[in-house]
Amino acid sequence: MAEPAAPPCGVILYPKPAGVTSHDCVARVRRTLPRRTKVGHAGTLDPFATGLLLVLVGRMTRAQRYLMALPKTYVAVARLGWRSDTGDRDGTLERTGSVPADPRIPVGEQLQRPPAYSAVRVGGERLYEKARRGEAVEGEPRPVTVHRAERLWLDGERAAFEVECSSGTYIRQLVADLGDAYCDELERTAVGPFRLADADPERIVAPNAALAFLPERELSAGEAEAVGHGRRVAAAETPPETWRLTHAGELVAIARRADRELAPVVVFAP
Repeated sequence: MAEPAAPPCGVILYPKPAGVTSHDCVARVRRTLPRRTKVGHAGTLDPFATGLLLVLVGRMTRAQRYLMALPKTYVAVARLGWRSDTGDRDGTLERTGSVPADPRIPVGEQLQRPPAYSAVRVGGERLYEKARRGEAVEGEPRPVTVHRAERLWLDGERAAFEVECSSGTYIRQLVADLGDAYCDELERTAVGPFRLADADPERIVAPNAALAFLPERELSAGEAEAVGHGRRVAAAETPPETWRLTHAGELVAIARRADRELAPVVVFAP
């Protein structure tokens, strides 16, 4: 008698099209998988935006925070001399004619106030819900980092930028901060080591490969069994706080340093 197939688990590099929400993409993936399979994602894209969406399948949903923390790379096309109440082309547009002469996105650590139309919660409610009611409520500024910002071209009222930034950075706001400008096109081209060029909605990247950006601690057979039951193992000498625990090429758990030991946080293999 054949053994039942293992439940699907891993990451799908999903090429999100324009005009749909990230939730829509997750729902599309869920319909292709066995019933009751957990599915989530690691970082929302606005409906007008396109590009790489990391869809998490099965137990990988429990590793969401590690993938969410990865830096992101975008290509954005700004429309200059215009304003949008949402910061993008889907909002109410107003032409001002005030075109910045040399638009540049600043690089480095900075404080960014979330756009009025964003999913940030204020007082237990998302900002976009307040904005739709006409409430002028601002989110608190928060630290973000723009690692790299290159202007690709400038042509009259339009300019394109490639931006690599920390998680939680709003590209719409970076564009709005140019002056009178809004984000006309936005594509996410990379999330950490993952590239849009490698996207394939029908392929699930195995957990060990998907988390290869974490340092690895190989386990003996005995250690793997212990970790599978939630027990700690001795830590390596190097300092990272979060580790990928593997045995025979398979991911056993994600662990965090606790004194001189590694404590399993997310267990993948029994």
